[in-house]
Amino acid sequence: MTKKIQFMETVLRDGQQSQIATRMPTSDMLPILKTMDEAGYYALEMWGGATFDACLRFLNEDPWERLRLIRKEIKQAKLQMLLRGQNLLGYKNYADDVVAEFVKKSVANGIDVVRVFDALNDVRNLRTSVEACKEAGGHCQTAICYTTSDFHTVDYFVQLTKDMAALGADSLCIKDMAGVLTPGTGYELVSRIKDAVDLPLQVHTHATSGISEMTYLKVAEAGADIIDTAISSFAGGTSQPATESVAIALAGMGYDTGLDLDKLETIADHFNPVRDRFRKEGLLNPKVKDTEPKTLIYQVPGGMLSNLLSQLTEQGLADRYEEVLQEVPKVRADLGYPPLVTPLSQMVGTQALMNVISGERYKMVPKEIKDYVKGLYGKPPVAIKPEIVQLIIGDEVVSTVRPADLLAPELPGFESEIKKYARSMEDVLSYAVFPKQAEDFLGRREDPFYDVPVQNVTVTLAVE
Repeated sequence: MTKKIQFMETVLRDGQQSQIATRMPTSDMLPILKTMDEAGYYALEMWGGATFDACLRFLNEDPWERLRLIRKEIKQAKLQMLLRGQNLLGYKNYADDVVAEFVKKSVANGIDVVRVFDALNDVRNLRTSVEACKEAGGHCQTAICYTTSDFHTVDYFVQLTKDMAALGADSLCIKDMAGVLTPGTGYELVSRIKDAVDLPLQVHTHATSGISEMTYLKVAEAGADIIDTAISSFAGGTSQPATESVAIALAGMGYDTGLDLDKLETIADHFNPVRDRFRKEGLLNPKVKDTEPKTLIYQVPGGMLSNLLSQLTEQGLADRYEEVLQEVPKVRADLGYPPLVTPLSQMVGTQALMNVISGERYKMVPKEIKDYVKGLYGKPPVAIKPEIVQLIIGDEVVSTVRPADLLAPELPGFESEIKKYARSMEDVLSYAVFPKQAEDFLGRREDPFYDVPVQNVTVTLAVE
């Protein structure tokens, strides 16, 4: 019997987000979409993550219109998006009415598969997204945020997938945003999940640490149904392994990938000059193509490593980079071992930076870290020690309820605030998630005298 494995192509979202901070305009995508649709992919990931922010802030594009334009061209492959659960595409929790409406409109405008995750693996924060996706007729894929600690065992992750299946997930994903899933653990984890839960299983990793191709080989052997890759133009480094290379390797081992290698070559031929243009313009930093084994030591996503170095360099403190890297796992342990994924990756990194720069741990604490310790992001994987709670928030009360239960409906307020410029509910939702950026975009669109220039392009590496 022929072994089958399917591929999801990430160049339209995570591939370009990881390497050029999501600055690829829709015009670079449209000419090649029909070929991509005919190449045999299971799905194209093309929305969510940082695409919304980048469209509005840097590209002067309507992200909803990008979705509709791509949907018109794609007839065979599924369109997939990434959603941060109750955070949607932002960095805070939104009320249930906003989350439900956003998911509903995403599916209505063309999304087939909604991959939803929570930065803390708090399944309570997935419930509204899962229910809304299924009600809208979409396919809801719930993702476990893979990370490592004494607490994050294979048993823990297997139980998490059982909880997600009980929630109503249509498929599951192992989301390894830092590229730290090793081949041996990947094989064990996939084998155990496939034995425990009768749902399709997709595996997502990054090439940052240099082991991703080996990991994909082992998860394929263990029975993974789908893997995420990026066309070679935007592959490697902080992105995913190259689609063509992995497909050729697996085909040579007897796997049916369903991919047309000639069409993959055509796709690469299209994106190679796009990559070269970004490289020439300085938007493609050579560092994002590097292999960074320290990722395996510090468990820090590649984009986060680069962000920390950039922040320290700006302050003339680049020589303290190693100190900050060593502080990151200590802060993460103090905070109950949260997975380093947006927004927790940025929060933990900033706290580590502050601890080193101030010379005293937790002398300076951002509001987001205080809110996290108060339980306003969800339940930490491991209970935070009382002395750390006291150090960060004193005697303030720690909430134990689902964070969104503390939020009143927000949609009517957003509708009222942006009614001057909004033509549709999609416009309102853009404003809900990115108020300043959306108001500037919608204002320019609706009012010829609304004089706010598109922001200068500065490259900051996005972290999922």
